[in-house]
This record gives sequence, structure tokens and C-alpha cells, in this order.
Amino acid sequence: MNVFGVDIGGSGIKGAPVDLERGDLAQERHKVLTPHPATPDAVADGVAEVIGHFGWTGPVGITFPGVVTGGITRTAANVDKGWIDKDAAKLLGDRIGGLPVTILNDADAAGVAEVTFGAGRGRKGTVILLTLGTGIGSAVFIDGRLVPNTELGHLELHGHDAEKRASTKAKESEDLTWEHWARRVQKYLAHVEMLFSPELFVIGGGVSRKADRFLPLIEGVRAEIVPAELQNNAGIVGAAMAAAGR
Repeated sequence: MNVFGVDIGGSGIKGAPVDLERGDLAQERHKVLTPHPATPDAVADGVAEVIGHFGWTGPVGITFPGVVTGGITRTAANVDKGWIDKDAAKLLGDRIGGLPVTILNDADAAGVAEVTFGAGRGRKGTVILLTLGTGIGSAVFIDGRLVPNTELGHLELHGHDAEKRASTKAKESEDLTWEHWARRVQKYLAHVEMLFSPELFVIGGGVSRKADRFLPLIEGVRAEIVPAELQNNAGIVGAAMAAAGR
């Protein structure tokens, strides 16, 4: 069974049909750049372009980089503030011709995919997925059950939002070495561990493809730390799972 998933990120909007039996993309994903400013109308156009690329006519799952409750986007840290309290499900559904739309937090979607098909599969206790990208997204699971909309990227770390210090955007904008950035990620993980005592951290986002460059540099964290197995496709897979009611 194939269902379409779209992942809205701070830098790109990407999507593809997903094979829900395998937990993998059924076709190569299509990506467009996230518009700046990332207003609701401009992003909706990008989503429509991605879906239109495949001529898709069935249900669609869409992730959003912020808190989502009942189809309403409640926060907007790395997109335009016009998303706050927006009926995103209606906006996006109308823009793609009335197709059935399910919207959820991007990290929650990635986490559900990883817990079902990837690095968190079969793991009990507390598992925390963190997506390192334009910001830091989080998904917390207890015995495989999601605690939605946790937003741990906004924990305070040394007087700043953690994502302002430890995201991959911070690494790039400050031109940090892998070693310097890994120390920041280490401090962040230690802080999250102090609050939640997880058994496992799963590190997702595009940087998970380069996990060997920084994960071995992280010390002093008791929890096991592993890269996401679905890497940057996890959000698309999780979005499709949500659209299918899984």
C-alpha cells in the first residue's frame, strides 16, 4: 500500500509516495526549496508543486516544523509567523484540490517512522529522536508510544534556545568544526538526558548521513546514541503513516 508523504522543512519541502509495508519511499523523492519568507500561501504552493510532480490523487500526510494540534499549527519557530494558529489542514487541503490531508509535527513523524521501521524498532523504555537541521526537533516515546509536540529544541542552554547553539544551521552559520559542534551537541544531549533519562537517543535530520563525523566525539552521555536509519526520509515516511492512520 502506497500513501503520499510530504516533509516541510526550514530549507526544503520534499515528498514521495511511501510503501507502508517496507517503510521506504516507493519512488525517488521530489524536493523544492522552502520559500523565504515561508508564508502559509508560499509554502502551500511548494507542497502543491511536490504533490503535482507525481500526479498524486489519494490521501496525503504533511509534516510541519512546529506544534500541530487538530490540524492547526500553533508555533512557527523557523517559518513565517503567519502560521501561528493557522488552519493548515484546510489551507493545504484546498491548495491540493481537496485531497484528504493529515498534518503533524515533523519530528513526531520522523520518530514514528524510526520507532516502527528504523533505529528505535522494538526498543522499550524512553526513546528520544532529535532531528538536527535548521532547528532541533524532538520526538519522545515511552514503550513505543509517542508523547506529541515536545519541542525540546527550545530548551534553554547557556542562555539560548538550544537549537540556536546545537542545530546544523548553527554549525554552518558559525562555520564550526565537527569537534566544536560535537561539544555543543554533547552538552545539549547531557541536558536532555538529565531531564528524561532515556535509554536511547536517535539522531536524525540530514546530518545523520554524516554521523561518523560527530557521534564518536560525544562523551559522557549514558544513553546509547545512534543515527536514524531512515535518515532524512523519516519525516516523509512518518507523514504517510499518519495519513494512513498508522
